[in-house]
Amino acid sequence: MTLTVSPDQLANARRVNASSVGDDHTRPDNDAAIVVIGGGPAGIRAAQELSRAGLNTVLFNAERWQPYNRVKLTPLLSGDVQIGQVQQPVQIPGPGDVALYSDNSIVDIDRAAKTVTTKHGRVWPYSKLIIATGSRAYVPPIAGVELAGVYTFRNFDDVEKLVARSFSSRRCVIVGGGLLGLEAARGMHDRGIETFVVEHEAYLMARQLDARGGELLATAVEAMGLHVLTGTRVVEFHGNTRLASVELAGRGDPIDCDTVIICTGVRANMELARDVGLAVGRGIKVGPTLQSSDPDIYAIGECAEFDGHIYGLVGPGFDQAVAAARHIAGGISNYAGSVPATKLKIIGTDVFSMGDVEQLDQRRDVSSASFESEDNTVYRRLVLKRGRLVGAVALGDWVELSRLQETIKSRGLIYPWQLRRFQSTGLVWPKSEPKSVRNWPRAATVCNCTGVTRGQIGDCIALGAQSLDDVKRDTGASTVCGSCKIHIGDLLGAPQPREPAKAAKAIGLLSALAALGALLTLLLPIVPTASNIEMRNLADLLYLDSFTKQVSGYTLLALSVLAAILSIRKRIRFLEFGDFAVWRVFHICVGVVALAALAAHTGFRLGNNLNMWLMLTFLGIGVAGAVAGLATALEHRVFDQPQAAARLRSASFWLHLVTFWPLPLLLAVHILTVYFY
Repeated sequence: MTLTVSPDQLANARRVNASSVGDDHTRPDNDAAIVVIGGGPAGIRAAQELSRAGLNTVLFNAERWQPYNRVKLTPLLSGDVQIGQVQQPVQIPGPGDVALYSDNSIVDIDRAAKTVTTKHGRVWPYSKLIIATGSRAYVPPIAGVELAGVYTFRNFDDVEKLVARSFSSRRCVIVGGGLLGLEAARGMHDRGIETFVVEHEAYLMARQLDARGGELLATAVEAMGLHVLTGTRVVEFHGNTRLASVELAGRGDPIDCDTVIICTGVRANMELARDVGLAVGRGIKVGPTLQSSDPDIYAIGECAEFDGHIYGLVGPGFDQAVAAARHIAGGISNYAGSVPATKLKIIGTDVFSMGDVEQLDQRRDVSSASFESEDNTVYRRLVLKRGRLVGAVALGDWVELSRLQETIKSRGLIYPWQLRRFQSTGLVWPKSEPKSVRNWPRAATVCNCTGVTRGQIGDCIALGAQSLDDVKRDTGASTVCGSCKIHIGDLLGAPQPREPAKAAKAIGLLSALAALGALLTLLLPIVPTASNIEMRNLADLLYLDSFTKQVSGYTLLALSVLAAILSIRKRIRFLEFGDFAVWRVFHICVGVVALAALAAHTGFRLGNNLNMWLMLTFLGIGVAGAVAGLATALEHRVFDQPQAAARLRSASFWLHLVTFWPLPLLLAVHILTVYFY
C-alpha cells in the first residue's frame, strides 16, 4: 500500500527556508515542486540554484545524517575536526523554498505519473526531477573480503565505524593508493596506527600524477612514517571470522594486520535510473542540458555520464548543478564538460593535477616539460598538445596555479621561451606582483589582524567553505576589522559588496586630524619663548618649566604605551572583548591626543641628533596610521578597484608598524640622557 502526501504532511517536513513547498500529488504537474534526489554537494547546490531562481524544491537525502561536507571526512577520521564542523547547514538564498528530508531514499520513479516513492511508501509529485545519487565504494571480489575488520571509506557511516575501530586497531592496510586511499591512510596514521598503503599501479595517484610525481609523493608519504607498497596487488584476506593478515602477489609473507580499508575506486549509483528505463552506461547518460533520455529527468554529479566521462570531483558536480538548474528555470544551458582539477594536501604535501594528464609516461600524442627543485620537494610538469597547454601536475606549492588553470581551460599557447624559463626556474611567466590574492604564495598573510594566511583560507575553501561567514567561522579571518573580506571574496570567487567599514566617518575624521597634526608639526614655525623673565608666557611654562616638561613627556609616554597595547589586543585572545570598531576609533583618538601632547612637549621643534630621530619616528607613525585610517574610511567610495585600496591600506599599515619598532629604544635613550644630564 502506498501513501500520498497531503499538504499537512508536507508542512511537517524539515524546512530549510520556510513557507509552503509543495502539495499532494493531485496538483497539476506544472505546479508541483521540483524534486532533487541526493543530499550530497551536487544535490544541495542544485537546490540552492533552483531557490535562487524562485523555484520550490523538495530535497531527499538518503543518509541518516544531515548534509555534511564530504571533504572533511578525513580530518574527522584523524580527529582534527568534530562532527559539528563536518555537518553543513543548507543555506538557501531564496526566494524559492526548499524542504529537506533526511533518511529518505527514493525507491521508485513513475515517469508516466511523474511521481517518486520513498522507502516509507510515500508518493511525491514532481514537475522536474534531478537525480544526484552520487557513487558508492567499489569493493573488488577478493577472497576474504567479507571478514570482520574489512572496511570501506566513502561516507559518514564508514567514518563512524573506522573511528570506533581505531581505538583497538594496531596495524592497518589501505588497499588503493589514490586520493581516497591516501586520505584514509592519513586519518588512520594520525590516530597512531601503523599504516601500509598497497597500490597495484607502479606509483601512487596514477590517475593524477606521472611516474616521477608518484615516486616523489611516495617518498614524502614514507617520510611521514607510513609504509608504501606499489606495483603489487592483494591476493587474499586471511582469517577465520576476523581479519588476521593480507596476502600480496609477489610478496612472500603476508602482512599481519587487524584492519583493512578498501579504496579501489567508486561506482555510480545508477540502478534506480536503469530500472525505470533511463539510458545508462557507466552512469546515467546526459546531454549538454544535463537531461537524461527522459526530458523531465536530469542527472548531475558522480552518477551522471556526459560524453563518456564521469567526473568524480566536487567542482564538475557544481558546474552540472548550475547548468541543470538554469535549464529548468528556463534559461539557456549548454554544458560542455569540465576540466578535472585536483588541488589538495595529501599527507602534508600539496598535490595539483589538472587537465589531460592520465598515463603521461605512455602517451605519444602530447609533449611535456618538467622542473624539479634541488631538494626534490618541488616537482612540476606541463603537458602540451601542438604548443597549447592541456594539463599540468605538481607537488609542492605553485604561485602560478590560478593562471595555469585559466590557461588550461582556454588551451592557451605556451611559447618556447616560456618553456625554457619553466625548465630553469619552475615558472612559466615572469615574476610580477600578483594582481589577485589567488596568486599569492601560501605563506602570504591575508588577514593581518589574526595572521591567517592565503594557504589556510585556500584549504578552508577546499574543505567546503562557500561564503565569507564559512571562512570566518573556520579560520577566524575577517573577524576583527573586516578589511580582508575583499581578498577572501576573491578567493571564494564571489567578491564581497563594497560596504563602508564600521565607524567609517569617525575613522576618516580622526585620521584626517592626525594627518593634519603631523603636517602642522613639520610646517609650523617654532613657538617662541620670552626674551626676558618679565615677559614669560604659556610657551615658557610648557617648554622651559622642568615640571611641566615632565608632565607632558610622561603623558606622551603613557599614550604611546596605551596605543601599543591597543594594537596588540586583536592578536591576544583573552583581550578580545568589545567591538573592534570602537577600539579602533579609540586607538586613533589616542594617536591624535599623542600628537597634541608631542606639540605641547616640543613646541614644534624637531631638535637635533637623537631628538630629531625621535620626533621623526613619532611623526612617521602618525602619518602612516592616518593614511591607513583614511584608506579604510574612504575605500568604498574613492577606489575603483578594491585591491588598490587594500594595497594602500596594507602598505601604510606595515609602515605604521615598522616605524613603531625603533620608538621604545629611542624613548629609553632620550629619557636616560635627560635624567643623566
